[in-house]
Amino acid sequence: QVQLVESGGGLVQAGGSLSLSCAASGRTFSNYAMGWFRQAPGKERDFIAAISRFGLSKYYADSVQGRFTISRDNAKNTVNLQMNTLKPEDTAVYYCAAGVPKAIATMSSRDNYSYWGQGTQVTVSS
Repeated sequence: QVQLVESGGGLVQAGGSLSLSCAASGRTFSNYAMGWFRQAPGKERDFIAAISRFGLSKYYADSVQGRFTISRDNAKNTVNLQMNTLKPEDTAVYYCAAGVPKAIATMSSRDNYSYWGQGTQVTVSS
């Protein structure tokens, strides 16, 4: 089992920045690829970003490419999401997830993740 706990959400004005963090516990963190997803009210949970076991490969959704940056610190068992130039449409509950590593682009699929956090709310005001 892997336990994931997100933090760092909140309210921010459009154009602002937020940094999310996800702390992992349980099994060896570096055994897993990590991802961030988000879910807006009434919508499906969408992929945002993924990072390989040691951070050498990263993959982003087109909607956040160039604005968001995923990173991980295996010594601290954390994965982070730096979000810049936020837009109102970025408003959602943000989830981190852990999955068995596969080709990085395939980590955009929810089906490739076995463990999920409870989520943290991000609200961007216009």
